[in-house]
Amino acid sequence: MTGEPSPARGASLPLEGLLVLDLGTVLMAPYAGQWLADLGANVIKVEAPGGDITRFTGPSNEPGMAAIFLGLNRNKRSIVLDLKEAEGVAALLRLADNADILLHNNRPQKMKALGLDADSLRRRNPRLVYACLHGFGEAGPYGGRPAYDDVIQGMSGIADLMGQRTGVPQYMPSVVADKTTGLFGVIAILAALSKRDRTGVGGYVEIPMFESMVAFTAVEHLYGRHFEPAKGPAAYPRVLTPERRPYATLDGYICVMPYTDQHWMNLFAECDRADLARDGRYSDITKRTHNIESLYAELASILASRQTSAWLDAFNRLEIPCAPVKTLSELVVDPHLVQTDFFVLIDEPDGSALRFPGVPVLFDGIRPPVRKPPRLGEHTRDVLDAVNIARSDTAPSS
Repeated sequence: MTGEPSPARGASLPLEGLLVLDLGTVLMAPYAGQWLADLGANVIKVEAPGGDITRFTGPSNEPGMAAIFLGLNRNKRSIVLDLKEAEGVAALLRLADNADILLHNNRPQKMKALGLDADSLRRRNPRLVYACLHGFGEAGPYGGRPAYDDVIQGMSGIADLMGQRTGVPQYMPSVVADKTTGLFGVIAILAALSKRDRTGVGGYVEIPMFESMVAFTAVEHLYGRHFEPAKGPAAYPRVLTPERRPYATLDGYICVMPYTDQHWMNLFAECDRADLARDGRYSDITKRTHNIESLYAELASILASRQTSAWLDAFNRLEIPCAPVKTLSELVVDPHLVQTDFFVLIDEPDGSALRFPGVPVLFDGIRPPVRKPPRLGEHTRDVLDAVNIARSDTAPSS
């Protein structure tokens, strides 16, 4: 079996010809599978008879096609297999014999009990890249524990960092651990495919949420703990100060990010604040970082003196990065996103439409297409018939 041809204006996509079995549920693994589908792979979403729970999360035009499912499963096909039954396991094994990638976010012990662990499948298909996205690395004491986004945000330092700004630990208002780990998973899977192309042998790829999010958070926040002995706390002060926020103007809010020495000197000159330009606390990036809270407090006071449009004009003239605060609803009609055809509308039979964000990356100037997520089991017959035909074609004659 091979990937379906892409309708992207006659252009091929990078992963066309690859067959992916996506056994993921909820968010993390399905998001990784969606990215592989967006990049051209033939992604078959393998669902239990009841379907992925996200099919029923949020508003919908029809049963089993709710908003969260729509956001995670475009460009895929769906088959239903009951892996609690021997027939369902046998069908999956036949599919895995010809697959390039299998990914899931089940706990490893569950897959082993079903005979669907990496060792079992790779003995049958040595070229298979088997990817497990789960809560914790298998070798550590947390291995095998269940995990969800909220739990990992709490364990990886994110909730504490939010608390350092607000006074009480909080979650980010996004399923950031699931989505970030899903992206890490895509990177790791593509790396394993690259190795397979060189060696002819697939591999087992383990993508744990906890370790992924510790690495993600530590990029800037390990900070003083990069050093032993420590040269300060594990926290990057610039992004933690409560003064880092959208700033009030005379008629609204603005986001502005002066960063370089020149940015700040130009801003001080624009506002006739020679006193700040001479202030040694703000003369270079090292000193500004040590005094960021007072500097951002000065910035907030300055920005309250003009209307948003006036500041946008000034900052654009000075080449200081800036933007108005936009709502998610406003982004649907954002002129840049409209001109670049970012959002996609897919017509529904009842005359309504479904809106999807486009694939954000372009290949040779072309944005990959978006196809509606599949109904539950929509492609079961086609997929399994193709496997059975291929199997009979290769069976030895009697």
